[in-house]
Amino acid sequence: MTKYYRHLGVYGICCRDNQLLVVHKTRGPYRNRFDLPGGTIEPDESIIQAIYREFQEETGLIINVDENIGTSEFIVSYNLSESTHIQHIAIFLKVSIESTIENSVISDDTSGSDWINLEDITTENSSPLVMVAKEYIVTNKFEMISLIFDDWIVNKEKV
Repeated sequence: MTKYYRHLGVYGICCRDNQLLVVHKTRGPYRNRFDLPGGTIEPDESIIQAIYREFQEETGLIINVDENIGTSEFIVSYNLSESTHIQHIAIFLKVSIESTIENSVISDDTSGSDWINLEDITTENSSPLVMVAKEYIVTNKFEMISLIFDDWIVNKEKV
């Protein structure tokens, strides 16, 4: 029987010189893949507060929120507690960098961030969120989607 674990998160799309800012995931279904900076909206925290906090924790960057791009859903086969799938609801925001904070990366599920050339982003090395971000950057269009990955594979090696 299929049972979903629902996860709601906010994620930033930050692009410069045909490169996307990504983080290296160390846990969860996107482990050992590139993912977008962002994550869970904590209790008593707004969406905007969450994206500012997550960016600082995962990248050491202070950002500006430029635009609300949209929301999509990704249903990924992954055993968590008593669930068979994660229903990942992602709010996408376009962000830009304001400044850097030295030694401020304190993430518990990422191991740093990098700028990745768009042509190097593939379904084998990236989360579905990164693929949506790439498509948005290339086309300058966002379409709400609901994708199901019943045969999702967690990468065994780091990207």
